Amino acid sequence: MKAKIVYFSHGGGPLPLLGDPSHRAMIRFMKQLGNVLPRPKSIVVVSAHWEEEKPTLIASPTPPLLYDYYGFPKEAYEITYPALGNPDLAKSIATLLGDAVLSETRGFDHGMFIPLSLMYPEASIPTIQLSLLSSLSAADHWNLGEKLRPLLDEDILFIGSGFSFHNIRQFWKGDDEQNNAFQNFLIDTCSTDKPIESRKQALIHWENAPYARYCHPREEHLLPLLVCQSLAQGTAELIFDDKILERRAVAFLWS
Repeated sequence: MKAKIVYFSHGGGPLPLLGDPSHRAMIRFMKQLGNVLPRPKSIVVVSAHWEEEKPTLIASPTPPLLYDYYGFPKEAYEITYPALGNPDLAKSIATLLGDAVLSETRGFDHGMFIPLSLMYPEASIPTIQLSLLSSLSAADHWNLGEKLRPLLDEDILFIGSGFSFHNIRQFWKGDDEQNNAFQNFLIDTCSTDKPIESRKQALIHWENAPYARYCHPREEHLLPLLVCQSLAQGTAELIFDDKILERRAVAFLWS
C-alpha cells in the first residue's frame, strides 16, 4: 500500500485531551481521520516541537512520553500513550538521509501523542519521530522531504504535526483578515493544480506570503508542511478548514 501523508494543526499543548471547547472541531476531525485513513503498518511524525542540528530519529523500541508543556493541571502530566517505536524503520530512514542521528533516549513529544491519542487511541501502531533542523531553513526542510521520497511505496503514514497559524499572542482573539490571507495562501499553494516547482518556490519563500510573519513569528510550526509537500510533490486535499483556539487553521492530505 502506498504511503499517505498528512499535515495538520495539533492544537494547544494537552488542551485537546482536557476537554477544551476551542478544540471541538479539531477533536472531531482527528477522530474521524483515524477512521478514514487506511491503517498503516508504521507512522513517522515530523513534529514542530523537536529541533536538532542534524536530522534525528527516535530509535528506542519503547520511547517514553515527553511532557513538553507547562502550567497545566496535573492530569496533563498523567496522559499515557504506550506506542511502540520502530528501530528498524528509524535505521532505514537514517541510512536514507545519510547524515542522520539515532536517539535511544528521546521521548515522544506532544506533537505526536496528543493527535495520535485521538486518531489511534489504542496506541498499537509502531511510531517514530523525525526532528526538524535547527537551521529552520525552508530549503533545508524541502530537501529533507525529497530525501524521504524512496519511502513512498511503503505502508507508512507520514504526519507533519504543526499549526498553520502559530502566533501565541494572537490566539483567542478571534479570526482576522491577516490570518485568512495566509491560510488562503497555503490552500492555493498546496491544494490547487500547479507545477511542483511553483509549490516549491512558494513554500521556500513563504515569508513573502501575505502576513506570513504575523502568522508565524517563528517558523517551526510551518516547517513540517514543507517536509510533507516536498515528500508528496503532488496536489493535496484540503481536509480541515476550521477554528482551533479561535483561529482558522487548515490540514492537508496527500494520497
